[in-house]
Amino acid sequence: MTARLDEMDRKILGELQDDAGQSLDEIARKVGSSKTPVWNRIRRMREAGVILRQTAVLDPEALGLEACFFVLIRTSEHEADWQRRFLEVLRHRPEVLEAHRLAGDIDYILKVRVANARAYDTFYQALIAEVRIYNVTALLSMEEIKSTTALPL
Repeated sequence: MTARLDEMDRKILGELQDDAGQSLDEIARKVGSSKTPVWNRIRRMREAGVILRQTAVLDPEALGLEACFFVLIRTSEHEADWQRRFLEVLRHRPEVLEAHRLAGDIDYILKVRVANARAYDTFYQALIAEVRIYNVTALLSMEEIKSTTALPL
């Protein structure tokens, strides 16, 4: 169900996506409102589930996580027990930043951040030891051209 958002809500969300660390005063000034109405709108959007959480965006390379792999997974297993186990394994692997189930020839795609190729191999070996996978293809990102957490409003 889509939340009802007006132009002011969208401006506030845009400011929060840009920098959630801004003060309420700063956000209110930028969106042309005052602090209390902005706070009330933010609270309402949290309660409605529009705003899920606030986090810090970190620089992976500054933390030594210089390699980004996109991992394409094909499986011959489609039973509920296998899928439950696979999803549980993914949720417990901090290297997996994103995981998507796909339509088409590839069943899943993972975005994995690690220090280097050796660290990826360690991840890969642990993954296939925990769950049976038919085929895995890893693609190393040579250059990140665009990366954002901001949704189009």
